[in-house]
Amino acid sequence: MNEAEITQIQQDDRQYVMHSWAKQAYVRPTVITKAKGIFFWDERDHKCYDMCSQLVYLNVGHRHPKLLEAFKSVGEIPLAAPAFATAPKSQLARKIVKAAPENMAKVFFTNGGADANDHAVKIARMTTGRYKIFSRYRSYHGATFGAGNLTGESRRFLVEPGIPGFVKFETPYLYRETLDFESEEAASAFYLNRLHSQILYEGPDQIAAVFLEPVPGSNGVLIPPKGYLEGVRELCSRYGILMICDEVMTGFGRTGKMFAVQHYPFEPDMITFAKGVTSGYSPLGGVILSRDVAEYFDEHIFLTGLTYSGHTVSAQIGCASMDIYQEENLLENARETGGVLAERLKQLKKFRAVGDVRSIGLFAAVELVKDKETKEPLQAYGMDYGKDPSGLMKKFVALLAEKGFYTYSHESSVIIALPLIITAEQVNEAMNLFETALREFEENVLFPANTLTVK
Repeated sequence: MNEAEITQIQQDDRQYVMHSWAKQAYVRPTVITKAKGIFFWDERDHKCYDMCSQLVYLNVGHRHPKLLEAFKSVGEIPLAAPAFATAPKSQLARKIVKAAPENMAKVFFTNGGADANDHAVKIARMTTGRYKIFSRYRSYHGATFGAGNLTGESRRFLVEPGIPGFVKFETPYLYRETLDFESEEAASAFYLNRLHSQILYEGPDQIAAVFLEPVPGSNGVLIPPKGYLEGVRELCSRYGILMICDEVMTGFGRTGKMFAVQHYPFEPDMITFAKGVTSGYSPLGGVILSRDVAEYFDEHIFLTGLTYSGHTVSAQIGCASMDIYQEENLLENARETGGVLAERLKQLKKFRAVGDVRSIGLFAAVELVKDKETKEPLQAYGMDYGKDPSGLMKKFVALLAEKGFYTYSHESSVIIALPLIITAEQVNEAMNLFETALREFEENVLFPANTLTVK
Protein backbone atom coordinates (compact mmCIF):
# COMPACT_ATOMS: atom_id res chain seq x y z
CA MET A 1 0.00 0.00 0.00
CA ASN A 2 1.61 3.27 -1.09
CA GLU A 3 1.43 6.69 0.56
CA ALA A 4 -1.22 8.02 -1.81
CA GLU A 5 -3.52 5.06 -1.10
CA ILE A 6 -3.10 5.52 2.65
CA THR A 7 -3.86 9.23 2.38
CA GLN A 8 -7.02 8.49 0.37
CA ILE A 9 -8.19 5.95 2.96
CA GLN A 10 -7.70 8.47 5.76
CA GLN A 11 -9.48 11.27 3.87
CA ASP A 12 -12.47 9.07 2.96
CA ASP A 13 -12.69 7.76 6.50
CA ARG A 14 -12.80 11.23 8.03
CA GLN A 15 -15.36 12.44 5.47
CA TYR A 16 -17.72 9.46 5.25
CA VAL A 17 -17.34 7.05 8.22
CA MET A 18 -19.00 7.35 11.64
CA HIS A 19 -16.88 5.89 14.44
CA SER A 20 -18.35 4.30 17.57
CA TRP A 21 -18.04 5.89 21.01
CA ALA A 22 -16.09 8.92 19.74
CA LYS A 23 -16.35 12.63 18.98
CA GLN A 24 -16.05 12.56 15.21
CA ALA A 25 -13.99 15.76 14.92
CA TYR A 26 -11.18 14.15 16.89
CA VAL A 27 -11.10 10.71 15.27
CA ARG A 28 -7.78 9.87 13.62
CA PRO A 29 -7.90 6.09 13.09
CA THR A 30 -4.83 4.01 12.42
CA VAL A 31 -4.71 2.39 8.99
CA ILE A 32 -3.77 -1.28 9.08
CA THR A 33 -1.65 -1.90 6.00
CA LYS A 34 -0.78 -5.58 6.56
CA ALA A 35 -1.22 -8.30 9.16
CA LYS A 36 -0.10 -11.83 9.93
CA GLY A 37 -0.65 -14.10 12.93
CA ILE A 38 -0.66 -12.05 16.13
CA PHE A 39 0.82 -8.95 14.45
CA PHE A 40 -0.34 -6.05 12.31
CA TRP A 41 1.44 -3.04 10.82
CA ASP A 42 0.14 0.52 10.53
CA GLU A 43 0.67 3.26 7.94
CA ARG A 44 4.07 4.07 9.48
CA ASP A 45 5.08 0.42 9.07
CA HIS A 46 4.99 0.24 12.87
CA LYS A 47 4.62 -3.37 14.05
CA CYS A 48 2.08 -4.08 16.80
CA TYR A 49 1.28 -7.12 18.89
CA ASP A 50 -2.51 -7.46 18.58
CA MET A 51 -3.15 -7.95 22.29
CA CYS A 52 -6.92 -7.58 22.23
CA SER A 53 -7.50 -9.73 19.13
CA GLN A 54 -8.90 -6.62 17.43
CA LEU A 55 -12.17 -6.57 19.41
CA VAL A 56 -11.81 -9.86 21.32
CA TYR A 57 -12.57 -12.02 18.30
CA LEU A 58 -9.48 -12.69 16.20
CA ASN A 59 -8.86 -15.98 18.01
CA VAL A 60 -6.97 -17.73 15.20
CA GLY A 61 -4.94 -14.66 14.27
CA HIS A 62 -4.67 -12.57 11.13
CA ARG A 63 -4.72 -14.19 7.68
CA HIS A 64 -5.11 -17.79 8.82
CA PRO A 65 -4.67 -19.88 5.65
CA LYS A 66 -7.57 -22.25 6.38
CA LEU A 67 -10.00 -19.36 6.78
CA LEU A 68 -8.72 -17.63 3.66
CA GLU A 69 -9.27 -20.90 1.80
CA ALA A 70 -12.80 -21.16 3.19
CA PHE A 71 -13.66 -17.84 1.53
CA LYS A 72 -12.50 -19.19 -1.81
CA SER A 73 -14.81 -22.21 -1.59
CA VAL A 74 -17.90 -20.15 -0.74
CA GLY A 75 -18.72 -19.55 -4.39
CA GLU A 76 -19.49 -23.24 -4.85
CA ILE A 77 -22.32 -23.10 -2.28
CA PRO A 78 -25.65 -21.48 -3.18
CA LEU A 79 -26.76 -18.57 -1.04
CA ALA A 80 -29.99 -19.44 0.72
CA ALA A 81 -32.63 -17.68 2.80
CA PRO A 82 -33.13 -18.81 6.42
CA ALA A 83 -36.00 -21.15 5.54
CA PHE A 84 -33.66 -23.38 3.51
CA ALA A 85 -31.24 -25.94 4.89
CA THR A 86 -27.61 -25.62 3.79
CA ALA A 87 -24.58 -27.76 4.54
CA PRO A 88 -22.60 -24.95 6.25
CA LYS A 89 -25.52 -23.89 8.48
CA SER A 90 -26.48 -27.39 9.59
CA GLN A 91 -22.85 -28.47 10.06
CA LEU A 92 -21.98 -25.39 12.11
CA ALA A 93 -25.04 -25.80 14.34
CA ARG A 94 -24.04 -29.41 14.99
CA LYS A 95 -20.43 -28.46 15.78
CA ILE A 96 -21.56 -25.76 18.22
CA VAL A 97 -24.08 -27.97 20.02
CA LYS A 98 -21.53 -30.80 20.35
CA ALA A 99 -18.99 -28.36 21.83
CA ALA A 100 -21.50 -26.79 24.25
CA PRO A 101 -22.72 -28.11 27.64
CA GLU A 102 -24.55 -31.44 27.41
CA ASN A 103 -28.03 -29.97 27.89
CA MET A 104 -27.80 -27.80 24.78
CA ALA A 105 -29.79 -28.86 21.72
CA LYS A 106 -30.31 -26.24 18.96
CA VAL A 107 -28.93 -22.96 17.60
CA PHE A 108 -30.72 -19.86 16.35
CA PHE A 109 -28.26 -17.85 14.26
CA THR A 110 -28.10 -14.05 14.38
CA ASN A 111 -25.89 -11.36 12.83
CA GLY A 112 -23.78 -10.68 15.92
CA GLY A 113 -23.67 -10.53 19.71
CA ALA A 114 -26.05 -7.66 20.45
CA ASP A 115 -28.93 -9.11 18.44
CA ALA A 116 -28.18 -12.56 19.87
CA ASN A 117 -28.88 -11.06 23.29
CA ASP A 118 -31.99 -9.31 21.98
CA HIS A 119 -33.34 -12.60 20.69
CA ALA A 120 -32.47 -14.48 23.88
CA VAL A 121 -34.67 -12.03 25.76
CA LYS A 122 -37.53 -12.62 23.30
CA ILE A 123 -37.09 -16.40 23.55
CA ALA A 124 -37.15 -16.25 27.37
CA ARG A 125 -40.35 -14.19 27.34
CA MET A 126 -42.00 -16.49 24.79
CA THR A 127 -41.02 -19.62 26.70
CA THR A 128 -42.00 -18.52 30.20
CA GLY A 129 -44.85 -16.09 29.57
CA ARG A 130 -43.11 -13.70 31.99
CA TYR A 131 -41.68 -10.29 31.17
CA LYS A 132 -39.02 -9.21 33.72
CA ILE A 133 -35.35 -9.70 32.85
CA PHE A 134 -32.62 -9.50 35.49
CA SER A 135 -29.14 -8.43 34.40
CA ARG A 136 -26.15 -7.10 36.29
CA TYR A 137 -24.48 -3.77 36.94
CA ARG A 138 -20.97 -3.60 35.46
CA SER A 139 -22.03 -5.60 32.43
CA TYR A 140 -22.05 -4.92 28.70
CA HIS A 141 -24.38 -6.80 26.34
CA GLY A 142 -24.39 -4.62 23.21
CA ALA A 143 -25.58 -1.31 21.81
CA THR A 144 -28.92 -2.21 20.21
CA PHE A 145 -31.97 -1.02 22.12
CA GLY A 146 -32.67 -4.39 23.76
CA ALA A 147 -29.04 -5.21 24.53
CA GLY A 148 -28.57 -1.64 25.75
CA ASN A 149 -31.32 -2.21 28.31
CA LEU A 150 -29.56 -5.38 29.43
CA THR A 151 -26.29 -3.50 29.83
CA GLY A 152 -25.45 -2.42 33.36
CA GLU A 153 -22.85 0.32 32.88
CA SER A 154 -22.81 3.86 31.57
CA ARG A 155 -23.31 2.94 27.92
CA ARG A 156 -26.93 2.07 28.74
CA PHE A 157 -27.87 5.63 29.67
CA LEU A 158 -28.70 6.73 26.11
CA VAL A 159 -31.40 4.04 25.80
CA GLU A 160 -33.07 5.12 29.03
CA PRO A 161 -35.86 5.47 29.89
CA GLY A 162 -35.94 2.03 28.39
CA ILE A 163 -38.09 -1.05 28.01
CA PRO A 164 -40.23 -1.98 31.04
CA GLY A 165 -39.19 -5.03 32.96
CA PHE A 166 -35.40 -4.77 33.01
CA VAL A 167 -34.01 -5.06 36.55
CA LYS A 168 -30.35 -4.70 37.60
CA PHE A 169 -28.50 -6.53 40.37
CA GLU A 170 -24.95 -6.41 41.72
CA THR A 171 -21.94 -8.09 40.12
CA PRO A 172 -19.43 -9.55 42.60
CA TYR A 173 -16.38 -7.29 42.41
CA LEU A 174 -14.21 -8.39 45.30
CA TYR A 175 -11.35 -5.97 44.69
CA ARG A 176 -13.68 -3.01 45.24
CA GLU A 177 -15.97 -4.60 47.84
CA THR A 178 -15.98 -2.65 51.13
CA LEU A 179 -16.89 -5.72 53.21
CA ASP A 180 -14.10 -8.03 54.34
CA PHE A 181 -15.19 -11.58 53.52
CA GLU A 182 -13.42 -14.52 55.12
CA SER A 183 -13.55 -16.52 51.88
CA GLU A 184 -14.81 -16.43 48.31
CA GLU A 185 -17.63 -18.73 49.35
CA ALA A 186 -18.70 -16.20 51.99
CA ALA A 187 -18.69 -13.46 49.35
CA SER A 188 -20.82 -15.61 47.07
CA ALA A 189 -23.32 -16.24 49.86
CA PHE A 190 -23.59 -12.48 50.46
CA TYR A 191 -24.26 -11.63 46.82
CA LEU A 192 -26.63 -14.57 46.36
CA ASN A 193 -28.67 -13.54 49.41
CA ARG A 194 -29.05 -10.06 47.94
CA LEU A 195 -30.09 -11.49 44.58
CA HIS A 196 -32.59 -13.77 46.30
CA SER A 197 -34.12 -10.78 48.06
CA GLN A 198 -34.46 -8.91 44.76
CA ILE A 199 -36.13 -11.92 43.15
CA LEU A 200 -38.67 -12.01 45.98
CA TYR A 201 -39.23 -8.24 45.83
CA GLU A 202 -39.81 -8.33 42.05
CA GLY A 203 -42.07 -11.40 42.14
CA PRO A 204 -40.53 -14.73 41.05
CA ASP A 205 -43.53 -15.49 38.85
CA GLN A 206 -42.86 -12.28 36.90
CA ILE A 207 -39.20 -13.00 36.07
CA ALA A 208 -38.43 -14.66 32.74
CA ALA A 209 -34.64 -14.80 32.95
CA VAL A 210 -31.47 -13.92 34.79
CA PHE A 211 -28.99 -12.72 32.18
CA LEU A 212 -25.26 -12.52 32.90
CA GLU A 213 -21.75 -12.76 31.50
CA PRO A 214 -20.06 -15.68 33.31
CA VAL A 215 -16.95 -13.48 33.32
CA PRO A 216 -17.78 -9.81 32.64
CA GLY A 217 -15.39 -8.76 29.89
CA SER A 218 -15.04 -5.09 29.03
CA ASN A 219 -15.97 -4.15 32.60
CA GLY A 220 -12.75 -5.65 33.88
CA VAL A 221 -12.65 -9.48 33.49
CA LEU A 222 -14.38 -9.94 36.85
CA ILE A 223 -13.81 -13.58 37.85
CA PRO A 224 -16.81 -14.90 39.84
CA PRO A 225 -16.08 -16.03 43.42
CA LYS A 226 -16.34 -19.73 44.18
CA GLY A 227 -19.89 -21.04 44.19
CA TYR A 228 -21.48 -17.88 42.83
CA LEU A 229 -22.58 -19.00 39.38
CA GLU A 230 -23.80 -22.34 40.74
CA GLY A 231 -25.82 -20.38 43.31
CA VAL A 232 -27.45 -18.26 40.59
CA ARG A 233 -28.33 -21.47 38.76
CA GLU A 234 -29.96 -22.88 41.92
CA LEU A 235 -32.06 -19.75 42.44
CA CYS A 236 -33.20 -19.82 38.81
CA SER A 237 -34.14 -23.49 39.03
CA ARG A 238 -36.01 -22.92 42.30
CA TYR A 239 -38.28 -20.28 40.79
CA GLY A 240 -38.57 -21.50 37.19
CA ILE A 241 -36.42 -18.64 35.89
CA LEU A 242 -34.25 -19.19 32.82
CA MET A 243 -30.50 -18.62 33.23
CA ILE A 244 -28.93 -17.05 30.13
CA CYS A 245 -25.15 -16.71 29.81
CA ASP A 246 -23.70 -14.11 27.46
CA GLU A 247 -20.54 -15.72 26.04
CA VAL A 248 -20.03 -13.27 23.19
CA MET A 249 -16.53 -12.52 24.50
CA THR A 250 -15.74 -15.65 26.51
CA GLY A 251 -16.96 -18.25 24.03
CA PHE A 252 -14.83 -20.34 21.68
CA GLY A 253 -11.71 -20.91 23.73
CA ARG A 254 -11.05 -17.48 25.19
CA THR A 255 -10.91 -18.84 28.78
CA GLY A 256 -9.30 -22.20 27.94
CA LYS A 257 -12.63 -23.99 27.56
CA MET A 258 -14.94 -23.79 24.56
CA PHE A 259 -17.39 -21.87 26.77
CA ALA A 260 -16.62 -20.23 30.10
CA VAL A 261 -19.53 -21.99 31.81
CA GLN A 262 -17.67 -25.26 31.30
CA HIS A 263 -15.27 -24.25 34.07
CA TYR A 264 -18.16 -24.63 36.51
CA PRO A 265 -20.52 -27.47 37.55
CA PHE A 266 -23.78 -26.09 36.19
CA GLU A 267 -25.64 -25.77 32.90
CA PRO A 268 -27.46 -22.62 31.72
CA ASP A 269 -30.71 -22.61 29.76
CA MET A 270 -29.32 -20.53 26.91
CA ILE A 271 -25.91 -19.28 25.75
CA THR A 272 -25.45 -16.31 23.45
CA PHE A 273 -22.36 -16.13 21.24
CA ALA A 274 -20.65 -14.26 18.39
CA LYS A 275 -17.05 -13.05 17.82
CA GLY A 276 -14.96 -16.24 18.13
CA VAL A 277 -17.43 -18.44 16.23
CA THR A 278 -15.90 -17.10 12.98
CA SER A 279 -12.80 -15.61 14.63
CA GLY A 280 -14.16 -12.32 13.37
CA TYR A 281 -13.62 -13.18 9.70
CA SER A 282 -17.35 -12.83 9.00
CA PRO A 283 -20.24 -11.41 11.08
CA LEU A 284 -22.19 -14.11 12.91
CA GLY A 285 -23.81 -14.67 16.28
CA GLY A 286 -26.45 -16.84 17.81
CA VAL A 287 -28.36 -18.30 20.71
CA ILE A 288 -27.82 -21.89 21.84
CA LEU A 289 -31.04 -23.28 23.31
CA SER A 290 -31.17 -26.04 25.89
CA ARG A 291 -33.18 -29.14 25.14
CA ASP A 292 -36.03 -27.98 27.38
CA VAL A 293 -36.24 -24.55 25.77
CA ALA A 294 -35.93 -25.91 22.24
CA GLU A 295 -38.67 -28.51 22.82
CA TYR A 296 -41.13 -25.79 23.86
CA PHE A 297 -41.12 -24.59 20.26
CA ASP A 298 -41.98 -28.02 18.87
CA GLU A 299 -45.63 -27.08 19.41
CA HIS A 300 -45.33 -23.27 19.71
CA ILE A 301 -44.40 -20.90 16.90
CA PHE A 302 -40.88 -19.50 17.13
CA LEU A 303 -41.96 -15.89 16.67
CA THR A 304 -38.75 -14.26 15.55
CA GLY A 305 -36.39 -14.20 12.61
CA LEU A 306 -33.65 -12.40 10.70
CA THR A 307 -32.92 -12.00 6.99
CA TYR A 308 -29.35 -13.23 7.39
CA SER A 309 -29.92 -15.92 10.01
CA GLY A 310 -27.43 -18.70 9.28
CA HIS A 311 -26.01 -16.82 6.29
CA THR A 312 -24.16 -19.24 4.03
CA VAL A 313 -20.85 -17.36 3.87
CA SER A 314 -20.65 -16.75 7.61
CA ALA A 315 -21.63 -20.33 8.42
CA GLN A 316 -18.94 -21.65 6.07
CA ILE A 317 -16.33 -19.47 7.81
CA GLY A 318 -17.68 -20.61 11.18
CA CYS A 319 -17.20 -24.27 10.24
CA ALA A 320 -13.60 -23.62 9.23
CA SER A 321 -12.95 -21.68 12.44
CA MET A 322 -14.37 -24.50 14.58
CA ASP A 323 -12.12 -26.98 12.76
CA ILE A 324 -9.05 -24.85 13.49
CA TYR A 325 -9.80 -24.84 17.22
CA GLN A 326 -9.72 -28.64 17.23
CA GLU A 327 -6.96 -29.30 14.71
CA GLU A 328 -4.51 -26.84 16.27
CA ASN A 329 -5.41 -27.61 19.91
CA LEU A 330 -6.08 -23.94 20.55
CA LEU A 331 -8.07 -24.51 23.76
CA GLU A 332 -5.12 -26.37 25.25
CA ASN A 333 -2.81 -23.61 24.06
CA ALA A 334 -5.06 -21.00 25.69
CA ARG A 335 -4.76 -22.84 29.01
CA GLU A 336 -0.98 -23.29 28.77
CA THR A 337 -0.09 -19.81 27.54
CA GLY A 338 -2.75 -18.44 29.88
CA GLY A 339 -0.60 -19.78 32.72
CA VAL A 340 2.38 -17.85 31.38
CA LEU A 341 0.24 -14.72 31.12
CA ALA A 342 -1.01 -15.17 34.70
CA GLU A 343 2.56 -15.31 36.01
CA ARG A 344 3.52 -12.14 34.15
CA LEU A 345 0.42 -10.39 35.46
CA LYS A 346 1.34 -11.27 39.05
CA GLN A 347 4.71 -9.59 38.51
CA LEU A 348 2.92 -6.35 37.65
CA LYS A 349 1.72 -6.04 41.25
CA LYS A 350 5.14 -4.52 42.08
CA PHE A 351 4.14 -1.34 40.24
CA ARG A 352 2.57 1.49 42.22
CA ALA A 353 -0.17 2.02 39.65
CA VAL A 354 -1.37 -1.59 39.52
CA GLY A 355 -4.21 -2.21 41.94
CA ASP A 356 -5.34 -5.63 40.77
CA VAL A 357 -4.80 -8.18 38.01
CA ARG A 358 -7.34 -10.80 36.93
CA SER A 359 -7.20 -13.51 34.30
CA ILE A 360 -8.73 -16.74 33.10
CA GLY A 361 -7.12 -18.41 30.10
CA LEU A 362 -6.14 -15.69 27.62
CA PHE A 363 -8.64 -13.18 29.00
CA ALA A 364 -7.22 -10.65 31.45
CA ALA A 365 -7.46 -7.16 32.92
CA VAL A 366 -4.94 -4.93 34.66
CA GLU A 367 -6.71 -2.43 36.92
CA LEU A 368 -4.80 0.80 37.44
CA VAL A 369 -5.05 3.07 40.47
CA LYS A 370 -3.69 6.39 41.65
CA ASP A 371 -3.13 5.02 45.17
CA LYS A 372 -2.80 1.37 46.22
CA GLU A 373 -3.98 2.02 49.76
CA THR A 374 -7.17 3.91 48.92
CA LYS A 375 -7.72 2.06 45.61
CA GLU A 376 -8.59 5.37 43.98
CA PRO A 377 -9.20 4.43 40.34
CA LEU A 378 -7.19 5.99 37.56
CA GLN A 379 -10.48 6.80 35.85
CA ALA A 380 -13.76 7.13 37.72
CA TYR A 381 -16.78 4.93 36.97
CA GLY A 382 -18.86 6.20 34.06
CA MET A 383 -16.14 8.53 32.77
CA ASP A 384 -15.41 6.79 29.47
CA TYR A 385 -15.66 8.23 25.97
CA GLY A 386 -14.21 11.71 26.31
CA LYS A 387 -15.73 12.56 29.69
CA ASP A 388 -12.60 11.99 31.79
CA PRO A 389 -10.80 15.34 32.18
CA SER A 390 -7.48 13.74 33.22
CA GLY A 391 -7.23 11.53 30.13
CA LEU A 392 -4.85 9.25 32.03
CA MET A 393 -6.13 5.97 30.62
CA LYS A 394 -6.03 7.35 27.08
CA LYS A 395 -2.43 8.39 27.63
CA PHE A 396 -1.45 4.96 28.90
CA VAL A 397 -3.20 3.06 26.10
CA ALA A 398 -1.55 5.38 23.56
CA LEU A 399 1.83 4.73 25.17
CA LEU A 400 1.22 0.97 24.96
CA ALA A 401 0.46 1.31 21.25
CA GLU A 402 3.64 3.30 20.69
CA LYS A 403 5.59 0.46 22.29
CA GLY A 404 3.87 -2.00 19.96
CA PHE A 405 1.28 -3.39 22.42
CA TYR A 406 -2.16 -2.72 20.92
CA THR A 407 -5.22 -3.04 23.16
CA TYR A 408 -8.04 -1.01 24.67
CA SER A 409 -9.26 0.05 28.10
CA HIS A 410 -12.55 0.52 29.91
CA GLU A 411 -12.59 2.88 32.87
CA SER A 412 -9.50 1.91 34.90
CA SER A 413 -8.93 -1.55 33.44
CA VAL A 414 -6.66 -2.38 30.52
CA ILE A 415 -8.09 -5.40 28.71
CA ILE A 416 -5.74 -8.13 27.46
CA ALA A 417 -7.34 -10.71 25.17
CA LEU A 418 -4.64 -12.50 23.24
CA PRO A 419 -5.08 -14.49 20.01
CA LEU A 420 -5.36 -18.17 20.92
CA ILE A 421 -2.46 -19.01 18.59
CA ILE A 422 0.04 -17.02 20.67
CA THR A 423 3.16 -18.79 21.98
CA ALA A 424 4.66 -18.55 25.46
CA GLU A 425 7.63 -16.70 23.98
CA GLN A 426 5.34 -14.14 22.36
CA VAL A 427 3.41 -13.65 25.61
CA ASN A 428 6.66 -12.79 27.36
CA GLU A 429 7.78 -10.48 24.53
CA ALA A 430 4.48 -8.62 24.64
CA MET A 431 4.42 -8.33 28.42
CA ASN A 432 7.94 -6.94 28.35
CA LEU A 433 6.54 -4.12 26.21
CA PHE A 434 3.68 -3.67 28.68
CA GLU A 435 6.10 -3.36 31.61
CA THR A 436 8.26 -0.87 29.74
CA ALA A 437 5.25 1.30 28.98
CA LEU A 438 3.95 1.05 32.55
CA ARG A 439 7.32 2.04 34.00
CA GLU A 440 7.52 5.10 31.74
CA PHE A 441 3.92 6.01 32.54
CA GLU A 442 4.58 5.95 36.27
CA GLU A 443 7.85 7.88 36.03
CA ASN A 444 6.75 10.54 33.55
CA VAL A 445 3.01 10.93 34.14
CA LEU A 446 1.67 9.51 37.42
CA PHE A 447 4.51 9.77 39.91
CA PRO A 448 7.19 11.99 38.35
CA ALA A 449 8.67 13.07 41.70
CA ASN A 450 8.95 9.55 43.14
CA THR A 451 9.68 6.56 40.90
CA LEU A 452 10.00 3.89 43.58
CA THR A 453 7.83 0.83 43.08
CA VAL A 454 5.96 -1.02 45.80
CA LYS A 455 7.51 -4.38 46.74
